[in-house]
Amino acid sequence: MRKKSKLQAAQLDGDADDIEAAFYDALQRGDIDKLMACWADEDDIFCIHPGGPRVIGATAIRATFESMFSEGGSVRAWPERVRKTAAIGSSVHNVLERVEVLAPTGLANAWVIATNVYHRTAQGWRLVAHHASPGTTSEIQEVSDTPSILH
Repeated sequence: MRKKSKLQAAQLDGDADDIEAAFYDALQRGDIDKLMACWADEDDIFCIHPGGPRVIGATAIRATFESMFSEGGSVRAWPERVRKTAAIGSSVHNVLERVEVLAPTGLANAWVIATNVYHRTAQGWRLVAHHASPGTTSEIQEVSDTPSILH
């Protein structure tokens, strides 16, 4: 497994929100080193791309993102809405991602629902799991116990 340099670790100080921002920035820039610096140095980290298999370990995860970057240079994805559950040493973010895709009629927006799991490690907060599910071309509505109208 490729180890992160001290410089990369130093650039990722902060909390889970900062790591998430760095992750999406790296996606948009097609910066594989910055993207991989967001991940924890653990053997069991995993990533599931929409409709894809479970990819386990940093080497395999890196290969999937390198393949995506080689096809289009970057992944145009923005976190539009985030719901968070945090504890002392972990944070789970459920993200509604707006993804720009090339459709037959030109650029279009699609939606992906992702769950990002962060742990506080010796190197600071790091991503340990990214699970993205295919969405739709129209914005995904949420189903919630919370009423949308207050009386």
